[in-house]
Amino acid sequence: MQDDNEYLGVLNHLYEKSLMLHDTGSFNKTLYFFFIDALAHIDYTASIYAYHYESPKNIMGGEYLRWRVDEEKKGDRTKFKGFINWLRESHPQKFAALPSLWQMIYDTENPASYRSFRIVPDPNSKTAVPADFFYTLIDEFFDQDFLKSLYNDNSLSTLFVTYSSQQ
Repeated sequence: MQDDNEYLGVLNHLYEKSLMLHDTGSFNKTLYFFFIDALAHIDYTASIYAYHYESPKNIMGGEYLRWRVDEEKKGDRTKFKGFINWLRESHPQKFAALPSLWQMIYDTENPASYRSFRIVPDPNSKTAVPADFFYTLIDEFFDQDFLKSLYNDNSLSTLFVTYSSQQ
């Protein structure tokens, strides 16, 4: 691994972020799950570019993400994808304010997906995801307005509860 690998900068940018000023215990549990899930996929994808595929870091990240596959099937977590698409249809301004990774991955009209736990924005592309893409994703997830919306009594959480009760 070279010290000038641009993806190491991406990982440093992620690891320098903090939730210290937030009470994550007061976040909506489902939204918090998918928040951490997205960070894990960002970490894993950038790590694949920064480190050898068989490095202990990537093996541990893959094992953690494999565990989360079953966790995603529990409780209201199963409603998250539908919620994102409901926002797109019923609350387009809220949908537009979501982190772009959530928009891409969970919008049924977008071809982006997680493939082998990697973020794949364009399944037809054979090129590496640019490092700048990750900086944008990270900054969106740590935007203060977005983080505030995850609290149980705030906008995104309230909409999720409304959506879940209708399902």
